[in-house]
Amino acid sequence: MEHNLEHTISLLTRTPAALNALLRDLPEAWTFGNEGEKTWSAFDVVGHLIYAERHNWMPRARMVLQSGETRAFESFDRWGHVRESQGKSLAQLLDEFARVRSESLAELRALNLRAEDFQRRGRHPALGAVTLSELLATWAAHDLNHLHQISRIMAHQYRQAVGPWSKFLGVMQCAGHSSP
Repeated sequence: MEHNLEHTISLLTRTPAALNALLRDLPEAWTFGNEGEKTWSAFDVVGHLIYAERHNWMPRARMVLQSGETRAFESFDRWGHVRESQGKSLAQLLDEFARVRSESLAELRALNLRAEDFQRRGRHPALGAVTLSELLATWAAHDLNHLHQISRIMAHQYRQAVGPWSKFLGVMQCAGHSSP
């Protein structure tokens, strides 16, 4: 499937509600458990999504449109969410994510992008030239990646409890990419 802005927006719009339905009011054993040392919990993933919302997607989209390849994107701190999430509850993070995502999507819609805008290029510090279309498609895939990650982290909490059924549960076999 090629990138389609309306399809991207339809997915990005649903992520906060999906996370809210899955995580709100769960016991902390589900939301603060992780997969081991230097891995994230569901709480960390929500914090990361908020951080990315503020420092990645729309700032980079604006940079592509304003500066093209003349200026590289700022490096993204994959652990920046840790300090910004300190002292907050998961409920606060879920509410904050819904708010910042709504703001980002309103800004994205307000850009009134034209077909030719999607081929405009920016410069990623590690990947080199990237198009606006690739950036926006990655935003949607990034959400899906982290929804998958949260499911895997949570399933990991029952890794021993499921006993022999583990071999039938693909989520238990997935090594994933919990640590950035």
